[in-house]
Amino acid sequence: MKLSARNQLKGTIIDIQEGAVNGIVKIDIGGGNIISSTISMNAIKELGLTVGKTAYAVIKATSVMVGVDE
Repeated sequence: MKLSARNQLKGTIIDIQEGAVNGIVKIDIGGGNIISSTISMNAIKELGLTVGKTAYAVIKATSVMVGVDE
């Protein structure tokens, strides 16, 4: 797999919360860090995602917002 996105974080799927249309996939990328992604149930099924399977969190963003408490 080759992608233009430079932030490709390999990890292990630790949880999948299935919904009617979308699901939340949690990937443990090590060091106590977990990435969560909301994707369609169709994508979960087409990719064959299951707990324990290796997967990549691919992040492509042009901006990041930062906030603080007042």
